[in-house]
Amino acid sequence: MIIVSNTSPINYLILIGYIHLLPELFQQIIIPKTVYRELSDASAPSPVQNWIATPPDWLKIQPVNQPSDTILDLLDPGERAAIILAQEINADLLLLDDMKARRTATERGFAITGILGILDQAATMKLIDLPVAVQSLQNTSFWASDNLFQKLLDKHSYF
Repeated sequence: MIIVSNTSPINYLILIGYIHLLPELFQQIIIPKTVYRELSDASAPSPVQNWIATPPDWLKIQPVNQPSDTILDLLDPGERAAIILAQEINADLLLLDDMKARRTATERGFAITGILGILDQAATMKLIDLPVAVQSLQNTSFWASDNLFQKLLDKHSYF
């Protein structure tokens, strides 16, 4: 399975201490060089900068060769590069959190998931304590509606 990721899922998984889920769930993740630059940028949180300074073997960094188009130009650079790379290598799944990027990727025929989908899959496989992971995520700058967080928790509730 070919999986391409944008910056956000990797960033937040590092910040909440669950980056190990990516190779457990997907074996290999491919990111465009633009995402690598965003993760290593001086404005990125220091744990993220430290992590990407020595990328793990399961993370592959690849250049983007195709030019952008007017619709993709409306997205942030990392999102745009991830979608273009996914098109170039015919990815099976795109990891994106931004709603506009998700909509654009879906319109182009890509299967998508984001950090909440990753946590959902990990909880289904009993790899994480979901309430702890959700609480950790809520303590970062990641934003999702309380309703969305609650739906995810309810899905895995045993009461």
